[in-house]
Amino acid sequence: MSVTTERPASFTETETRSDEMNETIENWVDDLVDLVDEAAASEEFKAWLDVQSHFHDYSYRNTLLIKHQYPHATRVAGYNTWRNEFDRHVREGESAIWIWAPIITKQCPECGNSPSYHENSSCEYDETPPEEWSKGLVGFKPTAVFDISQTEGEPLPALETEATGDADNLVPALLESAEQLDVDAQIVSSEEWRYGKAKGVCKQRCPITMQPRIEVMDRDNQADLARTLIHEYAHALLHFDIEDRDERAKREVEAEAVAYIVGRYFELGMSGSAFYLAAWSSDDAEAITDRLGRISHTVRELIDTLEREFFDRTCTEDGKADTGESE
Repeated sequence: MSVTTERPASFTETETRSDEMNETIENWVDDLVDLVDEAAASEEFKAWLDVQSHFHDYSYRNTLLIKHQYPHATRVAGYNTWRNEFDRHVREGESAIWIWAPIITKQCPECGNSPSYHENSSCEYDETPPEEWSKGLVGFKPTAVFDISQTEGEPLPALETEATGDADNLVPALLESAEQLDVDAQIVSSEEWRYGKAKGVCKQRCPITMQPRIEVMDRDNQADLARTLIHEYAHALLHFDIEDRDERAKREVEAEAVAYIVGRYFELGMSGSAFYLAAWSSDDAEAITDRLGRISHTVRELIDTLEREFFDRTCTEDGKADTGESE
């Protein structure tokens, strides 16, 4: 038995598509549970992390679906989005990549159903008419998207965040983001470092703010410094208040996974990362599913915070240039 898929999944049958999509995700997690102490599981886990690094704002369920259908995808969008917003067209004969998309519609304030479902339900709410109900999430539906490699047309506009892969910019952004993440962070010179061979620690609270305190040893390699900062931030966000030693060891894998994804997103070389999934060997499918969700959520929080920091810094620098100000 192997967690790898011999050929890409394809959810072509409309009537069975939803069930097959759910079953693919469940089987992947079950296989990971069965093989968690084998090298193949770590390789499969890393393959998912590679996909997640391209789609940090997607749920782990959707990145698993993308991985099984089109593992080398880097940017996906719907057929009409490619055509209308980017002037690109899906090539004839390309197979859709199916993911879960949220269904946003008006909801009954009492039972939460959409108007059409509410009519056939036992809910008797009638204080306000459906047209006055607020919109909300009522479920998910299979939705077809395509990777950019499946399209042709106008080149994509350059993203403003392309240059953020430079660790010389990333380290200051990480330090400036500490306040938004409710973390105290400090870079300590190698001469003053008192934690042996460790490159970073997250093990104490700042006595003033009572927030998790991160200390990272300074070094010439700024990319490695950024990677350690990200890893320690992940520790602070994932498990700072957890006392159980076994669970802390398990979340070490989560922290390393977060660092790997965020580092890849900002174009750092992460080839030295290692994922010792054997720490999860006592976990069942539900526990590992929770861990995947926690990884995705923490990655999203870190990347979104850093992107805001880069954006704010760019606006400040542009403002100084426009007004003739200088440092």
